[in-house]
Amino acid sequence: MPTIDIDSAARDSAPRHRRTQARVRPAGRLHRPLLWMVAAMAALMLVSVGGMIIDDRILLGESVWLKPFKFGFAFLLYGFTLAWLLSLPHKGSRATWWLGAVFAITGFADVGFIAVQAARGTFSHFNNYSTDTVNSIGQQVFMSGVPGLFLANLIIALILSWQRIVDRPIARAIHAGLALAVAGMAIAYQMGNTGKQLVRDANGNVVELIAGHTVLDDATRAADVPRDGVGGMPITHWSTIGGDLRVPHFVGLHGIQVLLLAAFALAWLAPRLPWLRTESARTAVMGVLAFGYAGMLSIVTWQAIRAQSLIHPDGATLAAAGGLTAIMGLLLTVIYLRNRATEIDQTEDPIQPLAAIAESRLRTPGAQPLG
Repeated sequence: MPTIDIDSAARDSAPRHRRTQARVRPAGRLHRPLLWMVAAMAALMLVSVGGMIIDDRILLGESVWLKPFKFGFAFLLYGFTLAWLLSLPHKGSRATWWLGAVFAITGFADVGFIAVQAARGTFSHFNNYSTDTVNSIGQQVFMSGVPGLFLANLIIALILSWQRIVDRPIARAIHAGLALAVAGMAIAYQMGNTGKQLVRDANGNVVELIAGHTVLDDATRAADVPRDGVGGMPITHWSTIGGDLRVPHFVGLHGIQVLLLAAFALAWLAPRLPWLRTESARTAVMGVLAFGYAGMLSIVTWQAIRAQSLIHPDGATLAAAGGLTAIMGLLLTVIYLRNRATEIDQTEDPIQPLAAIAESRLRTPGAQPLG
């Protein structure tokens, strides 16, 4: 009778097990460099709030400390989201860990320079004041840091785009959200085509900015007019006199948080709305929401490059927004009608994954019924 060498079998299986563990890192530990960056951004936000209270210096109609506060908040939110995402088990975790570290380091350096320039009462982005040594060094930081942020996020998105990391609705939110973030970062490069402008810093120095955020038509734009900061909205200071590329940049960058919140909301609603109880239904809804968010990003980008303020849409913009809303409403109605009368398959419900897995394992060929 043949025998099995248990020790040999164990030795043969051990290397394969180790290789599998090397490819897929267990979940649970948040990305440490990104968390350090998040902590630094939280500290910067506190400092910026204090600065806005006690420092009355102004740049383009806003406190010199408002920009560091906004960037600190944006990087805190995105950095924590990315740290959570990279903690999920996935293939290529070693590469994504290093990419996350690149994102953390370059983000810290870029926002750190923004804070330094705010403390000095001058501009960080597009500043062409060549006789200022600190500014000249900082612009080199930007020239290397911004592409680093973009490429790190792009490669992470490519690595994760073919993997189902969690359940299908959340996976769809992650894939679409990362793609939207890459698009939002890419849109920021269009700011370099808005033209030069002459402005004054908080110290009274005339500074040439080689570009800006506001898009004006050729008849209105002039190099000696500080178009950024003229007619700004409250809090955001987005332009009211022309298009503002910060709008699509913001919308794209934070799409992943919006879609993840939508996915979690669908999971919370599933026990309460029978038509949402299947994973396939929630996945379809997430697809529609991702499509709608991408459409909104396209509309606000189109609006900005046409030198049109967000709060002054023309007929074409309103028609596009109305058409997008109608298409989303139609698709959601179809999903609702298809799933309203469908018998719920509890084994497909990710709300009770352990029970589903146990049941599937019991359904083996030749198994005898219990009892």
